[in-house]
Amino acid sequence: MSSDYRLAPALGARLLGSALVGLAVLILVATLMVALLDLSVLFVAVVAALGLVAVLVAGHVLTRRMYVVRLGEDGYEVRMVRGAGVRTARWTEVEDAVAASPRGIHCLVLRLRDGRTTTIPVQALAADREEFARDVRAHLERSTGGAATSGT
Repeated sequence: MSSDYRLAPALGARLLGSALVGLAVLILVATLMVALLDLSVLFVAVVAALGLVAVLVAGHVLTRRMYVVRLGEDGYEVRMVRGAGVRTARWTEVEDAVAASPRGIHCLVLRLRDGRTTTIPVQALAADREEFARDVRAHLERSTGGAATSGT
């Protein structure tokens, strides 16, 4: 059974806020183009409407459709996390899972047998960090017959 973990609402709101600022800049550029090139004001309205639809669709995809972490039967995949390290690996490659707090950010670190790591900031997930750690532990135990885990 696979588990998908979506983007935390607070992080999604920040991303959408940035998209709205980008839309405002785009509307400003469209307004300047209307003034300088003697275009119809309808041009600004079309740009604004299309931009707003794009922001709404992006918000829906970010918060409802796209996952940040997928824990599958055979392995895991991490997306949208800058500096995560190894983005995908099989459970048989994982030596253990440990809690860490680099720069005060609570993370779950999956240490691979070859020395590489995957760092997952649990604040980026729309999930309780304890539940997420238990789910990772359960996937590890099912797939590897009891890989070591410590902390959450």
